[in-house]
Amino acid sequence: MDHRRKRRLTFITIGLIFLLSGIEYAVILPTIWRYLQTLNAATYFLGLSLSAFSFSGLLAGPLFGLWSDRTLRTKKIILFANVFEIVGNFMYFMGYSKWLLLGSRLVAGIGTGAGSSIFGFLTRNTAPEDRSTVFAAVMACRQAGLLIGPAFNIFLRLCDFQIGPFTVNKYTSPGLFMCLLWILLQFAVLFMYWDFTPEDDQRRRNGEVREEEQEEQEEEEEECKPLVGPNELTGSYGTVTSVQSRVSSVANGDVICVSPPPSPPPEDIRSSPFKSFSASKEFLREEVVVLLAAQFITLFNQTALETMVTPLTQKLFNFGELENSIMYCVCGVEVIAGFLFVRWLSGRVAERVVLALGLILCNISCVWCLIFLANPQGGFAWQLAEFIIGVFLQVLGLPFVAVAQVSLFSKITSQKTQGFSQGIRRSVGGLATILGPLWAGGLTSDLYVMMGVMMGLLALLTIMLVVSYERLVEPVTVDSPTHAESED
Repeated sequence: MDHRRKRRLTFITIGLIFLLSGIEYAVILPTIWRYLQTLNAATYFLGLSLSAFSFSGLLAGPLFGLWSDRTLRTKKIILFANVFEIVGNFMYFMGYSKWLLLGSRLVAGIGTGAGSSIFGFLTRNTAPEDRSTVFAAVMACRQAGLLIGPAFNIFLRLCDFQIGPFTVNKYTSPGLFMCLLWILLQFAVLFMYWDFTPEDDQRRRNGEVREEEQEEQEEEEEECKPLVGPNELTGSYGTVTSVQSRVSSVANGDVICVSPPPSPPPEDIRSSPFKSFSASKEFLREEVVVLLAAQFITLFNQTALETMVTPLTQKLFNFGELENSIMYCVCGVEVIAGFLFVRWLSGRVAERVVLALGLILCNISCVWCLIFLANPQGGFAWQLAEFIIGVFLQVLGLPFVAVAQVSLFSKITSQKTQGFSQGIRRSVGGLATILGPLWAGGLTSDLYVMMGVMMGLLALLTIMLVVSYERLVEPVTVDSPTHAESED
């Protein structure tokens, strides 16, 4: 199988990984609260179960990223991480007690840590100008999973049978379903995923060049043989010249043969990527702090609004499961369309421009929600219109900020330690997804305070972006020059 086909299949497999992560979120989230109620769990157990998934992923991300940076291999990491997804979802399916359910989300969350290794892999194997496009496509796969997930619940809610000692119903079936999907993904990773590095591509290109040069050399030697014999080259009868000599010029019947220059020895010794690494110098730079703040604040606000939406729609419009599912599906379509638009836009403008546009949309959305949704006025139709506009603006800004900050972060941090750096970035996002629901869950009856803090965080992020705007560009210097370049 040629290299291009392997590369294409590898990226397809990465898309499937993120697709399944979105499906898992969309399949389990709508039913987990009712599931906990059947196990006599207190209300706070819902927050604990959702936070446990993010917490274990927060801890696992940097560790998996560190592993991939040291080995430059991600296939074994993905296979290992998927085992936690399989075990965690099977524990969710068993569901003997609320504590087992809590542990299942904690175990499954470890599997999400492989995402940092995948983003490091994508960073090492994509050109800087193509990175935003690739990241947008990968994130769109997860959003597609969020869109498809609710459709599976339509069928899973009909399950009602026994498998040995286990009961399969509308609450336990999502765990069994996701367990089977992750097992199938293991086979996809085994047969469709290949580890390759920029060094592999360089060696492949060098091999092709050497083959072409060798073919040209043989053609030139064949052309020389009828004109000039080996005896004429040395001036003495019976001597034979080296077959490896190369004809460099032919003039007036004279042939001058020179030996080819020695090829440089390959660099088999790979230095440790963390040999001269300093976490403080890497992550406490102004531009890195701005992007990590963008990651935290946007995810904090997003998860807080997601937590607030369901109680708000029940209070204002008396929405049930069907109406909420339709709303999430429409939002999923909008997000996917947004990622496709950002993918197109990122090839024409700089990432910091995309980030600024997304932040402007997020500010407009938050102001709208603070004015019209914190204390809604008017009749049913007017309140519904206010709600739809607010949600539309909030969802519209997410793809801009998400793609721009991930792409910029991969460019301004060291390429050698991308796995670890992406793990830190995802851990910051994981912390936001833990604190966001906790913040919103306690303030659903006081939306002015909840949205006021969200607006204050966005204002702080806007000021940071304006002050550091000039620094949000890819460094001109290379990450680490080769020995040959340093000698020159």
